[in-house]
Amino acid sequence: MISKKEIDNLAEKYENKDFIKDDPVQFVHRYKNKNDIELAGFIASLFAYGNRKMFIKKLDDLFERADNDIYNYVLNGDFRNLQGLEYRFSKDYDIIPVFEIMHLLYSESSGLEELFKYAYVKDRGEKYDHFLQKVVDYFYSKAPKTAKQGFYHMIPNPKNGGAMKRMNMFLRWMVRKSDVDTGIWSFMKPADLYIPLDVHVARISRNMGLLKRKSNDYIAVKELTENLKKFDSIDPIKYDFAMFAFGVELNKNRERIVL
Repeated sequence: MISKKEIDNLAEKYENKDFIKDDPVQFVHRYKNKNDIELAGFIASLFAYGNRKMFIKKLDDLFERADNDIYNYVLNGDFRNLQGLEYRFSKDYDIIPVFEIMHLLYSESSGLEELFKYAYVKDRGEKYDHFLQKVVDYFYSKAPKTAKQGFYHMIPNPKNGGAMKRMNMFLRWMVRKSDVDTGIWSFMKPADLYIPLDVHVARISRNMGLLKRKSNDYIAVKELTENLKKFDSIDPIKYDFAMFAFGVELNKNRERIVL
C-alpha cells in the first residue's frame, strides 16, 4: 500500500490552480456569487462524463446560451434556447426538464444548498446510508412523465448502487476549501464527503493498494473513502484530485509512447 508521505506528496503536487483550466471545476471559478457558483457547479457536474474536451465544449455552449448569467437564467425560467442542445445520452428534452426543476427549486426555496442540507440532516436523523437519495427523489418527483433515459443518466438513482461520482464531485467542490474547491457550503464537513470514483481514480487506487473491490460501485466508494481516512480523517477527499490527475498524466504518457 502507498504510504501517507507518498500520497500526501501527490496531493500537494496535483491539487493546484493549474489544473482548473482543464477540469469541469473551471465553470465554478467563473463566478463570485454563491447562487451562480453552486448552479454552475451542479450543471457542470451533470455533463462531466466521457471525453473531457467534448463535455467542456458542450458546457461552454450551454453557458453561452445562458449569457454566462446562470442564476438569473435559471430564475427566469425560459429555456427555449436550449432546444437542439444534446450531449451523448441526453437530448434537449432531457436537459430542459432538469432546468425547469431547478427553476422551481430556486423559486420556492433558497436553492441547491437548502435541498442538499435538508437531505443531509434528514439522513443523519434516520441513519440512512445514502443521503443523496433524497436529493435525487426531489428531481424524480418533479420529472415529467415523458422523461427518458438521458434525464435519469444526468440524475442517477443511488438505489441502483452506482458510484454517484458526479454528485460526489459536486459536493467536493462545494464543501472542501482549497485552491480547487470553493468551500461555500458549511452544513457538512469535508470528513463526511465520499470519493468521486471514476475509472481513473479506481485504477490508480487499486495500483496504490487502496481499493480491492473490482467493481466501480458504491461499495467501492465506501471502501476507498475509509482507506483514505486512514491518511487524513479530517479531509480524506483531498486525495481525489491527486489520484485523478495522476491517472490522466499516466494516460498522456501512454499516448506519447504509442505515437
